[in-house]
Amino acid sequence: MDPDSQIYRDLQRHLDRLPMGFPETESGVDIRLLKRLFTPEEAKIAIQLSMIPEPLKRIYNRVKKSGMSIEEIQQILDQMLYKGTLLVSEEGYDEKHYSNAGFFAGGIYNFQVDRLTRDLIKDYRQHMEETRLKPKSGQKRILPLRTIPVEKSIPVPEKFKVSNYDNVRKIIEDARAQIAVVNCICRQSQDLLGESCTKTHLRETCLMITPDHAKRHVDMGIGRYITKEEAFDILEKAQDAGLVLQPENTQQPDAICCCCGDCCVLLKSLKKHPRPADLYETNYYVGVVSELCTGCEECVERCQLDARDMVDRVAAVNLDRCIGCGNCVVICEYDANRLYKKGEETIPSKDKDALNMKMLSKKAGKSNIQIMRMKKLLGLKV
Repeated sequence: MDPDSQIYRDLQRHLDRLPMGFPETESGVDIRLLKRLFTPEEAKIAIQLSMIPEPLKRIYNRVKKSGMSIEEIQQILDQMLYKGTLLVSEEGYDEKHYSNAGFFAGGIYNFQVDRLTRDLIKDYRQHMEETRLKPKSGQKRILPLRTIPVEKSIPVPEKFKVSNYDNVRKIIEDARAQIAVVNCICRQSQDLLGESCTKTHLRETCLMITPDHAKRHVDMGIGRYITKEEAFDILEKAQDAGLVLQPENTQQPDAICCCCGDCCVLLKSLKKHPRPADLYETNYYVGVVSELCTGCEECVERCQLDARDMVDRVAAVNLDRCIGCGNCVVICEYDANRLYKKGEETIPSKDKDALNMKMLSKKAGKSNIQIMRMKKLLGLKV
């Protein structure tokens, strides 16, 4: 194996240690993806980064044997930031802190929005097909996103009982800094491949909520700052289009996506599973008042997860497939569809760090998590 190829294999294994992973493939498309996004020099630097944000000097101490100056390392890191192949954290620090970005779910691939190529999309889809899209019956996974109901689907008396993390209005109102909006990479991919979305013409629908996450998208030139009023307007349009609200699977989400079963990688994957409701973290489901149903079938057409079907001229709900997005409730002018809260509430992880630790614990085991925490205290690469 030539030296450059070994560097990319080392990088693939390094990224596969992260919470969402980056599995090796038999076809080699994993290496092809990395070569499209990292130069060999950048790959060497990425291997020395941690999943925990670290200051420049600590990273430099790991790579100074390469002969590069700290200024050269800084330049490469900032170049990688712009390319979307690492993360920079500034909130709570007095200087930039750098860390590895995961490949999926708001990571490296998503940062390629507005600079996608057909070849990159095809390689990404091939990697997903080989490693992630095959349904795994009976296997409970921790998904990076969850579903919360669209606001108008929640009955007025119940609005006061909705937990903050299930309340999209509260999430936006509580944003600590200016929100950014980004084009949906899933719909953009479909457009570039000539398979445009049949559900909506909306494209700018991904809301970045936390300060670091919003700023990094703006710094990369792929997002723009908006007011909270503009964010509410986007959510209103998404609801009118029947899109599923998918915040990050935390109480304080970095982002909220507005998704459809046509384009969204996660929803398309779920649709292939016989019981998507078993995999998804959601606190709501839909029921039908059969005597009020007129059989118009609008909710059947509206459902993004194929959870609605006609049974004896009534629009029944398949609870194995319903994820409680509430879009069929909004569309029913006869009030036949009702949103109900599940008996046992699922409380998401507090924040991104807690979610990552939960994923890592499931993936690596509790003993390895303790080792990681010790390394973090010692200032070692995690």
